[in-house]
Amino acid sequence: MGDLGDPYADLVDLQSRLGGTNNSGDDAAMTSALLVVSRGIEKFCHRQFNKATSATARAYGTQSVGTCVLSKNVAIVDDFHTTTGLVIATDTSDDGTYATTWATSDRQLEPLNGIVDGETGWPYWLIRAVGSNAFPMTLRRAPLQVTAQWGWTAVPHAIKEACLVVAEETFKLKDAPFGVANLGEWGVARVKANPMAMAMLAPYRRDAVLVM
Repeated sequence: MGDLGDPYADLVDLQSRLGGTNNSGDDAAMTSALLVVSRGIEKFCHRQFNKATSATARAYGTQSVGTCVLSKNVAIVDDFHTTTGLVIATDTSDDGTYATTWATSDRQLEPLNGIVDGETGWPYWLIRAVGSNAFPMTLRRAPLQVTAQWGWTAVPHAIKEACLVVAEETFKLKDAPFGVANLGEWGVARVKANPMAMAMLAPYRRDAVLVM
């Protein structure tokens, strides 16, 4: 567990919550429940909580896409958990090449110190222009490229617990019509139907707010 796309809780933990069952025939259904709920958590929170261990590039445009927003001075991007391998580059010529690489002095990464509401371990998701560069705003192509190791350093405890709470509930519906096989909106529907999970996830839900 831990790579992008992995569930946010272990099969062993779910088995323990369900009474320590040794019935391996249930493993597939439990694993499916964990995956469905994990994807539902991502849809509800508008972010994912595992991590990549190598840096890859993502492009960002001037129009809001989900929770990613770009203005002249601020870029709100996907979560990245380290500055190792971080490269911020812009296309100032509208030619599809990111020829302007930003220096460390050109940007400030936030949240500062990786702290939100007193909790450490948060990733960066806001890049603030503080030097001589600014984010281009008049181009047709996506003007910003960020190369980073995406995700969180570690899955927050509340995310893991919410995953187990809803996965347990979801597993118990395995004999209902359609079981837990349909990923679709099933996972997020189960998350929203559980007040305990909603309370645990609420501090981690990301809504894009453009900061000028």
